[in-house]
Amino acid sequence: MFWDKLEKANYFLENIIGTRNEPLDSRIVFALLADPLPDGGQWNMFVNLVEKYGVVPKSLMPETISSRNSDAMNTLLVSKLREYAKGLRDMHDSGSSEEELRTAKYAFLEEFYRMLAIHLGKPTEDFYWEWRDKDKVFHREGTMTPCGFYKKYIGLDLDDMGSLINAPMKDKPYKKIYTVQYLGNVIGGRPVTYLNVDMKTLKRAAVEMIKDNHAVWFGCDVGRMLQTEKGAMDLNIYDYDTVYGTGFTLDKAGRLEYRDSEMTHAMLLTGVDLDEKGKPRKWRVENSWGTRIGEKGYMYMKDEWFDEYLFEIIVRKKYLSKKLLEVLSTEPVVLPPWDPFGTLAG
Repeated sequence: MFWDKLEKANYFLENIIGTRNEPLDSRIVFALLADPLPDGGQWNMFVNLVEKYGVVPKSLMPETISSRNSDAMNTLLVSKLREYAKGLRDMHDSGSSEEELRTAKYAFLEEFYRMLAIHLGKPTEDFYWEWRDKDKVFHREGTMTPCGFYKKYIGLDLDDMGSLINAPMKDKPYKKIYTVQYLGNVIGGRPVTYLNVDMKTLKRAAVEMIKDNHAVWFGCDVGRMLQTEKGAMDLNIYDYDTVYGTGFTLDKAGRLEYRDSEMTHAMLLTGVDLDEKGKPRKWRVENSWGTRIGEKGYMYMKDEWFDEYLFEIIVRKKYLSKKLLEVLSTEPVVLPPWDPFGTLAG
């Protein structure tokens, strides 16, 4: 969280410098200022952070009040970023060079780093690693860096993962790669990219992943037809048609195109219930909202809900066809910042 906030701040300020000749009331600048430091993210943002900073055991960076409930911290940090943005644009209007703007940016980031450290603690650069395993056997590794720890004890090949989306929209043909302008967290890092596929292809990849004992990260519009206490994601959980005497007829494409739906949350698919023909009936979902919802924190998703409100999954490349693998290496279509796929999963 610390590095994500710092990198997003740098990313935002670089974009402010890059758009310094745009009018303040332009749609681009408005989009940048609207939400410069969200908590949410995308898969490639996570990859950027792990590749640059590694990971550490949670005991070395324990939860703080601000990491559990970030609203108050975010409000102050966002105000600072908008203050910095005004400072950079004012400097430009007064004739400052790009080099002078970037020097000012680094001074701003030093202050921003200090604010983050007050809220979240100062990140660990190296640490002495020793532990007892589940059988109470003692181990000692010695001094490690976060990147070394990731490489030795986790070792997941992040290059082997790709993002599939299902966006049945007129401006997004299937079997093409998409990215969103000004969406990212690390300057020079991997851009956020999506491979748009039909639902049958996306769902088949998810099923095969789970069959091979891999959990599947996914992004969805979590608040729709959701009964939180029961942990139910079910199109039939509420009968709005009877209550209001009218149906809600927008399909998935219509909800996306008319901004009635977007990706709001990320969770894990950890199981699937298949019928005798191998067709999914419902999915087991692991959430991060605590153990009071559903079955000790696990929820269920009906397959019909999957079709309507699930937008993205992360899959290993072995579950993609040769043709889709070839598409992954093509140049992405660039979408504007206000595209519905410019939202981040929290």
